[in-house]
Amino acid sequence: MLKIQEIRELIKLIDKSSINEFKYENDGSKIVLKKDSGSVVSYGAEEVVSQPVVTQAPPVKEQAPAAETVKENTEVKQETKKADEDANLHKVVSPMVGTFYAASSPDVDAFVKPGDKVSKDSIVCIIEAMKLFNEIESEVNGEIVKVLVENGQLVEYGQPLFLVKAE
Repeated sequence: MLKIQEIRELIKLIDKSSINEFKYENDGSKIVLKKDSGSVVSYGAEEVVSQPVVTQAPPVKEQAPAAETVKENTEVKQETKKADEDANLHKVVSPMVGTFYAASSPDVDAFVKPGDKVSKDSIVCIIEAMKLFNEIESEVNGEIVKVLVENGQLVEYGQPLFLVKAE
């Protein structure tokens, strides 16, 4: 039987992943976790019961006035421009699943912050996986533009951690 902390960890991991449904069975116990299904799933030793949740549908949006349409088009153009800028930036990605730490301990400054210059192979963060602390290095010389994750956050394999403007 899974402990409550293990179930909480599973919920967090599933919430951050693209998985919509997770089933686990062991020794007559069964857990079914679903996301974005509009139902609440109960946990039981022998039986799993789903209860429908009554939700109110969002109101239907009527024809937008011209000013709103222009505003929406401007926002789309800005997002496209931002995406193009992001394409020119190097992403430092997580080489493993684990917990992201910006510093070697809570009482010291972060390894890097936006605006800092980094060189190839300089340490930018630590990823803790299975009680091992792994130093993550920058793959390029450049300037840190943005930190994409928060200290203590769980990260997935291949998840972008930093955006670096390569030199």
